[in-house]
Parts: sequence; structure tokens; C-alpha cells
Amino acid sequence: MGDQAVALARAVDYDSAGTVEFVAGQDRSFFFLEMNTRLQVEHPVTEMITGVDLVEQMIRSAAGEKLAFAQKDLKIDGWAIESRIYAEDPYRGFLPSIGRLVRYEPPVEGDAGQARVRNDAGVREGDEISMFYDPMISKLSTWAKTREAAIDAMGRALEDFHIEGLGQNIPFLAAVMDQPRFQSGKLSTNYIKDEFPDGFQGLPPTDLQRDIMGAVALSMHRTLLARSAPDQLRNEWIEVIGHEKRAVRVSVEGEVLVVEGEGRSHKLTDVQWRPGQALFRARLDGKPFTVTVRPAAEGFVIRHRAAQAHVLVLTPRSAELHEKLPPKKAADTSKMVLSPMPGLVVSIDVAAGQEVKTGEVVAVLEAMKMQNIIRAERDGTVKAVNAKSGDSVAADEVLVEFA
Repeated sequence: MGDQAVALARAVDYDSAGTVEFVAGQDRSFFFLEMNTRLQVEHPVTEMITGVDLVEQMIRSAAGEKLAFAQKDLKIDGWAIESRIYAEDPYRGFLPSIGRLVRYEPPVEGDAGQARVRNDAGVREGDEISMFYDPMISKLSTWAKTREAAIDAMGRALEDFHIEGLGQNIPFLAAVMDQPRFQSGKLSTNYIKDEFPDGFQGLPPTDLQRDIMGAVALSMHRTLLARSAPDQLRNEWIEVIGHEKRAVRVSVEGEVLVVEGEGRSHKLTDVQWRPGQALFRARLDGKPFTVTVRPAAEGFVIRHRAAQAHVLVLTPRSAELHEKLPPKKAADTSKMVLSPMPGLVVSIDVAAGQEVKTGEVVAVLEAMKMQNIIRAERDGTVKAVNAKSGDSVAADEVLVEFA
């Protein structure tokens, strides 16, 4: 294998961990047949730091062209990081999630200030993510001169990535970008177990994120009031962010929304949102951000990166009355076996009237080339079986009921 072939082998197999593998062959055609199967999923990071389009070079070489560079010509410039966007639900132990991409809005590719954004995808809005294939949706990559800047760019790119219709791991990836341990590079294969020992449930909002969520909710509330009831616009409001309540004063200076309260003062500018949109883009005190928003029965549900909160905007009197409302009780599902994910029922292993002990197999589901065994979490007698082998079921669909 000649020097140029060795150079390409090194370029193709140089991954984000810095390891190098060689693929040997007797001639160029055999070598490139091997290389076709060895092109790693992480090849975008190699391409971003070397400036070499590996797939292009493989095609050119397979066509008989001679490589235009040698090993000594390959240089590393800056840092690149890749996040795999998967159709899996981190809030359910990363179980596969299938369905239609009702909304698919990736971040804008290209230059992003001093960084660059790239998204390699094989899907479009409206496509179906089925239970039969690998759940990867796309590979999102960012480049910058330093590792810290590349991580920051990835965090912003994940903010701008919006998917609806199925569970996906964007909130988890955003949490990783914000973790000091990840930023320090002190990683191991126990990372998820160490950092999220009880499973991933998102992260609590920081003070800055609460300020962002509050300003966003106030802006949206004013926009909706201006349309439906402009006579109810006022300056004094009570924000309820999760379980935190605080009084704020709002004023408008041109196109700037000023929010003041409890020793804080923020300016919301460059708002890009209108009713019905799921992404709210703006700047808080000059710093750009993107959040996902959706209406709730009361107020809004707002997510920034891995932090999510239910936010209400109330008048002082409404806030007083709201405190008197009894908390809503969660539905009792203790006597039900629910499907933990969308999938195909391989088997139902119990029947009505059967006595079942804790730990016994109740059903087997298949999704994304994996079979998942569902076991009874309590002793009991089966009251009803609501699914059969071959059925397609949704997440939280009731499979079996106990008496």
C-alpha cells in the first residue's frame, strides 16, 4: 500500500478519540472496498478538522484518480464535536421512540460567528421513523478553534434543533454540553451512570434559565393579550415558574421588553416568534438564545436545553386565587402494565384470570431491532389483556390490567 493510500487510511480512521487504524490491502481496489465499510459514523469531525472530504476522496480514488496529498500534507485545525440525534427517549431510559417527524427543523448550517455548524441527515419533515431500523436521525457537528468554543457552539446548535412527533435525545445531549465534567474532558464509560444515577429527568433550571423562561412567557403573554384583549395589558404581573412565584414589572421601550423584579433587570430584544410557532428566538441582555415553547392548559411549557418548566403569567389577584386550587392528582396506574415505548408486540405471556408473581414475564415488545421483556412489578390476578401478538402499540398504551 503506497504512501498516499496510507495517508487516506489514517484520515478516514482518525476518530474523535485520536486513535488511528490501518486497513491493509494488496491493491487499490481491494483497499477501497475495505475503506467503504470502515468509514466511521464520526467522519464529519475528521473532515471538519482536516478540511478533507473523505467520501469525495474515496470516490475519486475508486475512479482511478491519484490522491492530491500525502500524509505530511494533513494538518489538524481546531476542534470538532459530533452529537448523534437519535429517535430514543432519554426520559424513559433511552428506549426507542418511533413515529412520524411531524416537525423537523435542524439548525442552519455554515458559519455561526467564530464557529461552524454541520448536520448530516437522511430524513426530512414528514418521514417515518420505523421500528425496523437504526434510530439515528442525523449527525450534528460543530467546529471552532478551541474545545470550549466547539462545545458552546454545539449547545447553541442543539437549542436550534427542533423535532416533534417522537421522543428524541436532544435534551440529554444539551445536558451533556452543560455538564462541567464533560467540559473538563474527564470522561469514562460510566458517565451516564455516574451523572444520572436515577435516570435522566432533565436538569433543574439555573437562575439565568429561569430569567429566560420568565421573559419569554411575559413576551408571549403580551403578544396574545394584544390580539385578544388589549384592554387587559398591564405592567404588574406575577410569574410562576415551576413552583417559584415572583413579582415583576414590564415596560416596553421601542421594540425592547424590559423585565424588572426582585433586584433583577433584563432586556429582551430581537424577538422572533409568533403564535403557533414552537421555537422562540431572541436575545436576553444581548446574548442570543432559543427555547421550545408550547401552550399548556394554563400558561406555557418552556424548555431551554435540558431544563423545562411550566410557566404562568398571572395578575396579582389571579395569583392569590391560583394558590387555593387543589393540586391535580396523578392517575393511578398501579394495576396496569403500560407499554414503555412504541413497538411491536412479540408475545403476551399471560391470560385473563391468571395469577402472576412479581418478576414474571408479562409481554415482549420489539423496536429498533431490540426485544424488551416486560415483567410484572407486583403480584396479582390478570383482569384483562388488551393486546395480542403482532399488534403495534404506542408508549403508555395499556397492555394488561390486574384485578
